[in-house]
Formats: sequence, C-alpha cells, structure tokens
Amino acid sequence: MAETTMDRATPSLFSPYKMGELQLSHRVVLAPMTRCRALNNVPNSALVEYYSQRATNGGFLITEGTMISPTAAGFPHVPGIFNKEQVEAWKHVVGAVHAKGAVIFCQLWHVGRASHPALQPGGIAPISSTDKPISKRWRVLMPDGSHEIYPNPRKLDTSEVPELVQHYRQAAINAIEAGFDGVEIHGAHGYLIDQFMKDGINERTDEYGGSLENRCKFIMQVVEAVVSAVGADRVGVRISPAIDHLDAMDSNPLSLGLAVIERLNKLQTDCGSRLAYLHVTQPRYTAYGQTEAGRHGSADEEARMMRTWRRAYQGTFICSGGFTRQLGIEAVADGDADLVAYGRLFISNPDLVQRLKLNAPLNKYVRATFYTHDPVVGYTDYPFLDLPKSRL
Repeated sequence: MAETTMDRATPSLFSPYKMGELQLSHRVVLAPMTRCRALNNVPNSALVEYYSQRATNGGFLITEGTMISPTAAGFPHVPGIFNKEQVEAWKHVVGAVHAKGAVIFCQLWHVGRASHPALQPGGIAPISSTDKPISKRWRVLMPDGSHEIYPNPRKLDTSEVPELVQHYRQAAINAIEAGFDGVEIHGAHGYLIDQFMKDGINERTDEYGGSLENRCKFIMQVVEAVVSAVGADRVGVRISPAIDHLDAMDSNPLSLGLAVIERLNKLQTDCGSRLAYLHVTQPRYTAYGQTEAGRHGSADEEARMMRTWRRAYQGTFICSGGFTRQLGIEAVADGDADLVAYGRLFISNPDLVQRLKLNAPLNKYVRATFYTHDPVVGYTDYPFLDLPKSRL
C-alpha cells in the first residue's frame, strides 16, 4: 500500500493526495463515462464545457472511453484519439481543464465485440477474442437511437493481435500530444481487453487463450507498449474482474484480479517506476449499470475481493461503482481506496466535489439523457449550487 498521503493523519475523501508527480487537492475523481456528444467522433465545444464544469483546482478527471482506432466504437458519436483532427480538438478540452488547475487522463478504449456493423468502418463485423456474440440480454445503441441485438463478431487471428497493441500505443502517444497528463487503459466492463481476460468469453486455443497466463497476455502487452511510449507514471489501468457487464463473466474473478495485479507489480519493479494507478470497479456496479433496481451481490464477498486486490497492488488504488458520499468517505478512511471515482452523480452535479464537501443536496440525474446527442440537455445544463460568496 503506497505511503503517499500528505500527512500521517487518517486520510479523508477531501484531503490532498500525491499520485506520482501529480499533486491532487482531494480524492474525488470524475469516472470515465460514455456520453455520445462528440459528433462524428471529434471532441467539440460541448465537451470543452462539460469537462471544464467538472474540473476543480487539484481535481482529477478521466475522460469517457476514447476510440483508439476506427474499429473501436460501440456507441454513436464517441470521441477518438487516432487522427490529427481529434488530437487537435482534444487540446481545447485539456486546455480548459488545465486552466481550472485540474489533472486529466484520457481513457483508451476499444469495445471489441460490443459493437455493430453500423458503427464500424465499411460496415464490417466487430472484432473480438471470440466469434461468440453478446447475448440477447443486452442491446447496442444504434446511430438512429434505436437498440439492436449484438451481432456475431469476427474472431481475431493470432497474427492480428500485435497490430491492436500498437493502436493502443499510438493512441497513448496522441493523447500526450493533445496535452493529457496521462492515459487510462480500459481493461474492464466486457470490452476488448476484458474479452481476452474472461474465461466466460475467451475460448481461444492459441497463445492468448486457455490458461490464466495466456488470458493475461493481451492486457500486459498493451500496458507494456503504452508504458514504453509515455512512461509508467502516465499510465493507469482499469479492470473489473468481478463484473459481468456484457456477459463478461469469469469462473474465478478473485484469481483473475490477483493475476493481473501480480503482473502489474512485476512490470513496475522491472521498469523502476510505478504506474499512475490501478482502477477497479466494485462488483455492485452491475446492480446499477442498466437500472436503478438491480440487486446487489454479497457485500461481504465484494469487500473481501476488493480488499484482497487493494492489499496486493503496490501503488495508488482507485475504486468506483455505486459510491455515495458516505461510502466514499468510509473507503478512504478505512484504507480501502486512495481515490474514489464517481460517475452518475458527477453527470448531474458538475460541482459534485463542493456538494460532497458541504454535504449539500444533490441534483437527480435523468437516465434518458445519458446517451443522447444534444450538446446541452442532460449534459451541461445541470445547475450548480447557488451559495453566498462567503461559502465559496
């Protein structure tokens, strides 16, 4: 567990934290969230306003999932980081966030099979570790706002995997060129990297399938390539071993998480520098992922897994998934997390950090506008606290 707090007192959700060379003034993080406002996959002025609204001096923001290549999209109008136009557009977002004194990482994303030919270049089939489709329990959001079942993906040949690794590497280089302070590799929630890791999806018989060692190979190749390009201290990794989002199930999530952590720890030792952080989604995320009425799993089992992973990882540990103010305070005070990422509450409360500090009432979010394309409604129009200047 990293000795990185600013003082020896019991840390608070609102106390400073040093993440590598980055000095944070509090531990409330903007979680990465798909919002579908980047028309034609290019960040625009709406994204500038959205992220700058949620930036605080010394705060930490992680962008929505950002496409590493033209085949990476799983939603309409998500931003990319694979061409010059996108890089130049992101500079305006990063500049606005930095002007508020905040730190921002770009989440590198490829959805794999969680896509549709309508979202793919030339109408091709999505690519994956497998040729099995996501079950009919789930639906993909189409460009016209309708929902369809997920199609059969195309199983990647072994020889094709290294090219994907290079797409992550180049996207990281592009993100640094755009001014980001670092990148987060999205290895969670049933997307491409998770499709390689989870034995409920990956049925490959080559060097990327079968054993735990083989199933961890792709994520580690990606991490190593990105670290070699931009430096370990600019790289965060997100995993969700216990999440079954998009059918991403594993027979032994505890062991899978430990296997990834063991390899990340070794990488840090070998390169002589720690990663920026490990970001792990709480199992309860699934209960809230599609509806407000989902059932939680066993709280004791969840806590045991998360604490085991927390103790095993040698560095900054971020938790996310269904956190309230009280749960966030407890997670930091109990040593279960260094930083806590908030998603839906940050959508409807651009000044969430201030509201949590004051224990002020929170705006309710409107789920129906999460993935619409309107540049204002449900995006930048949630109200801020109206406080006397003496309380600001």
